[in-house]
Amino acid sequence: MKNRIHAHVPYPQLPEYLPYLVERHINPEIYLPAEALDRMAWEELAVQAHAIHTAGLAVTIHSPFMDLSPGALDAGIREATRRRFHQVFKAAELLRPRVIVVHPGFDDLHYGDNRLAWLGNSIEFWREFIPCARELDTVLAVENIFEKEPSTLRALLEGIDDPRFRHCFDVGHWNMFTTVRMEEWFAELGPYIAESHIHDNHGQTDEHLPPGEGEIDLDLFFGLLKHYAPDAAWTIEAHSIEHLQRALKTIPNYL
Repeated sequence: MKNRIHAHVPYPQLPEYLPYLVERHINPEIYLPAEALDRMAWEELAVQAHAIHTAGLAVTIHSPFMDLSPGALDAGIREATRRRFHQVFKAAELLRPRVIVVHPGFDDLHYGDNRLAWLGNSIEFWREFIPCARELDTVLAVENIFEKEPSTLRALLEGIDDPRFRHCFDVGHWNMFTTVRMEEWFAELGPYIAESHIHDNHGQTDEHLPPGEGEIDLDLFFGLLKHYAPDAAWTIEAHSIEHLQRALKTIPNYL
């Protein structure tokens, strides 16, 4: 079980935290913000990737998401998003991730009656990257962000209909925005889950607390995750070393 547990690490902090991860054999999920991709020293990334793989660690990638929209109605926004994902896949050639997490860029208030246009654009956008994912033996996993219920992501997953395009279930986001029970979400999307983001909150803000320090029913969550997605990667989305350490102590209670 331990070899599927990852920890969130923003790429600018990787040099600082890599020795810690290697010493404790914690797999990184490397978040690649846009500014890091623009300033990337690719030779340095190659050295870091070699150190990670030599240590026997697996990698997942969290793609950039701020201001990006793969399903945007504006073709210029989609093109800017496309350029970012070409950069992500260049990094993936070195990092060889098991999963690349992506955001859908959808919310009801923003798209409203344009939901079907967003869906069509999104399907076209992600289909372009499926061959890249297949070549690198990785999986794109679309994360729930503002989704109140799973129908939009289900339509996207069914529209693409490819094992290289799956779901990343973020239990913290679910707790903040959901209008359906967790059992209902898993009944719809559980078989698609390739990764889960693990953190806790009290349902009001995205606190990214260690599991067990908020209000999420973790017994239910881990039970559903193991039932529907027994091979999924588990990523602890802690935003400090202290929170990561507390999470690593807590998670074995739910195995």
